[in-house]
Amino acid sequence: MSDKKQYLIEQEPFYYETGNEVTLYKSAYDRRLPVMVKGPTGCGKSRFVEYMAWKLQKPLITVACNEDMTAADLVGRFLLDEKGTRWQDGPLTVAARIGAICYLDEVVEARQDTTVVIHPLTDHRRVLPLDKKGELLEAHPDFQLVISYNPGYQNLMKDLKQSTKQRFTALDFDYPEKSDEAGIVVSEGGVDDAMAQKLVDVAHTARNLKGHGLDEGISTRLLVYAAMLICDGVPAVEAAKMAMVRPLSDDKDIRATLDASVELILG
Repeated sequence: MSDKKQYLIEQEPFYYETGNEVTLYKSAYDRRLPVMVKGPTGCGKSRFVEYMAWKLQKPLITVACNEDMTAADLVGRFLLDEKGTRWQDGPLTVAARIGAICYLDEVVEARQDTTVVIHPLTDHRRVLPLDKKGELLEAHPDFQLVISYNPGYQNLMKDLKQSTKQRFTALDFDYPEKSDEAGIVVSEGGVDDAMAQKLVDVAHTARNLKGHGLDEGISTRLLVYAAMLICDGVPAVEAAKMAMVRPLSDDKDIRATLDASVELILG
């Protein structure tokens, strides 16, 4: 049995509440309802889940989903060592056993035949069949399943099935209002208010290009990265290009447009 303490978040993660999401999440947890947090890349979904795990003082087990992840990666598998075969629980199984919050980050990246293993945990049954082991695991009373999902990436090939979506309650996330986002950049990145506002202005210029050459806008996370570089002495224009423009696109015209905005606002 895994030790719960190793999955507890000891220090309060910085999270800037922008609505009633904390109250809503707590209500869902009180009923142990599964939760889906939806929103664009880098808008604070994962930080929110970490913050709520800290606030509720519950262990958190995070799984970064990817297209190569199998059901065995989530549930567990038999391993062979010098003593023979032994079963090793996967992260979902560990969370169900110890009563942790299990957070499947960007679940849409996982294969659909993998995500179906979560279904029995998201309804009244709250069980996890370990078929290879011949065990039907009843989830600990404190267990909760949380997934994150970026609707901006949904398409015919990469989307959650309705049979999965409709097993979850959902919270919508987006980039914060300008003043709130600047406050986050000040707190997380260490720059002053004036510089934070300028970085946010650059981000809004890029976000207006979404759907016109850009799949995603500049995230709050990238604003914080730029602020950190600036605090370390990197000139603001260079820091913004490195942290906010270069990761976003390889298209020369898009880069030129964003570089011009950076130079105009921060130059």
